[in-house]
Amino acid sequence: MANRNAIRRIMLAAGFAILLLPATMWSFGAAAENDRHAGYYYPPITSREVYKARAVVMPEASSDLRLNFITGLAYQQNQRPYPPSFVMFAKGEQFERLIIVGIGSNGFRGIYQARAVLAQMTSIARTSPIFRENNVQDMFTFLDLARMLGFDELTISDGQNFAHRIALK
Repeated sequence: MANRNAIRRIMLAAGFAILLLPATMWSFGAAAENDRHAGYYYPPITSREVYKARAVVMPEASSDLRLNFITGLAYQQNQRPYPPSFVMFAKGEQFERLIIVGIGSNGFRGIYQARAVLAQMTSIARTSPIFRENNVQDMFTFLDLARMLGFDELTISDGQNFAHRIALK
């Protein structure tokens, strides 16, 4: 029951995010030589950073939870009356790698637009029940939410010129 409630709270947070956001996001991961997604989903990694999350991975975080989160976001995004400006998906054996790629003419065109979208996602995540119930809405970010779900890295790319990877520690 607790797991089901946690999934509902996360899906609600995802719903807020996808309904209020018209575009974008990001990702990090294995060493470049082990990154089989570079050159397929996005260009080779052009920049990296490490984000030290203030949140811990939730006990109920699992590959199923991460996959349901991404599937829920994609479903809601595809219900809009206009095409998406980015796609978000999870890769890895346990779906631990979050990837966001801008698409179409409304996708982001640089790292600064990608960071701005991440900041907007943080604002939306802070209205979610999971943040409010734990009284962390004024200090956790979207990257903390990703870490809570058990994502290890986040890669964000415009799909053409840059790919930025964030290790979530």
